[in-house]
Amino acid sequence: MRTRISWVALVTLAILSTGGGAIAEGYVIHAGRLIDGVGDEPRREMSILVENGKITGVESGYRESPSGEILDLRDKTVLPGLMDMHVHLQSELDPPESYSARFYLNSADYALISTVYAERTLMAGFTTVRDLGSRDVEAGVALRKAINAGRLVGPRIFMAGKSLATTGGHADPTNGIRSNLRGDPGPKEGVVNGPVEAFKAVRQRYKDHSDLIKLTATGGVLSLAKSGENPQFTDAELEAIVAAAKDYNFSVAVHAHGAEGMKRAIRAGVDSIEHGSYMDAEAMRLMKKKGTWFVPTLMAGKWVTGELFDELPEVVKPKAAAIGPVIAENFSKAWAEGVKIAFGTDSGVSPHGLNAQEFALMVEQGMPEMAAIQSATINAATLLRQADELGSIEVGKIADIIAVSGDPLSDISVLEEVGFVMKAGAIYKR
Repeated sequence: MRTRISWVALVTLAILSTGGGAIAEGYVIHAGRLIDGVGDEPRREMSILVENGKITGVESGYRESPSGEILDLRDKTVLPGLMDMHVHLQSELDPPESYSARFYLNSADYALISTVYAERTLMAGFTTVRDLGSRDVEAGVALRKAINAGRLVGPRIFMAGKSLATTGGHADPTNGIRSNLRGDPGPKEGVVNGPVEAFKAVRQRYKDHSDLIKLTATGGVLSLAKSGENPQFTDAELEAIVAAAKDYNFSVAVHAHGAEGMKRAIRAGVDSIEHGSYMDAEAMRLMKKKGTWFVPTLMAGKWVTGELFDELPEVVKPKAAAIGPVIAENFSKAWAEGVKIAFGTDSGVSPHGLNAQEFALMVEQGMPEMAAIQSATINAATLLRQADELGSIEVGKIADIIAVSGDPLSDISVLEEVGFVMKAGAIYKR
């Protein structure tokens, strides 16, 4: 005899489960509308079979279940779990307090704070993220480990650990500190000067259990340094970082606002450009030639020029005013030129859990709704080198599945209200 699980009953399942996720041996999901992450059109009245955390069938019609439980999502749109390629789970921008936090927060503080942001992210429907720069590496590793073990609720995390910078560069952790406290940070702290130190910095990230490399090829908006766009690595340094990363099978994500810095990084062979604010035509051509991904983070530009602007430090305000507005404009150009785009928000600049607001910004700038969804599903999985397991609802993939009311192809904002979340076959939200 089959069992049909109502939305109310799913709450009970989630509460009774350990670690926050309800899981049974198998489910049959009845999807009224299915956007599978790879097809250009949705499919209607579909059944998705889930066993032991994997998708074992995707069939037309509403299949009966001889054993597992039926999840009735016939009045919903079902999609793959969303993926955000640029978050910072240990912080949220809240000036001026967030600028002084590094002086009084300990590793345990960062670890506890990140659990709150991680749970918000998963409940928003984002089952996988890239954490591109941790203030405390040990706390980041502990969070990833606890989530993977099922002890905490959060998305699957691919983490970069400490971002790489040059002396005085965007990710130099001593910027803005009085002179007698600055010291001279080096590769262990993520500060690189020269190809030899570049190799050592990458190897340190390997030792720290990072999953990928993040570097800041140009100045940045929120750091306490004057320039927001100047190139900050030499060609030789970038080539050394990419060479070392290949030795350890790391992908390389690159923060870049200015065109010259991003072009140096693209030529060196990095995997993705984050932000891309002043991306010019030559940079776009290089990205298409090299297959470099673009992660636009439109929300970051919106937030630093919006309600947070008046609270920003004085050295930051001119950068925010100049760079924030051009991010969206150049995203439109990159999309029109055919640059590959993967979804990313820079959440931590914007509040965690609001990640899906990025979709509306992308659509406003000319990206079709289905393309925007694919940027956060199969495209993101491809950038992560995880497309064999994640990013779509297909047989053999990990069962990361969400559902929303309404049709995101006619109103993309419905993705901001995710009502059902399954990660690896476990139900976390009814």
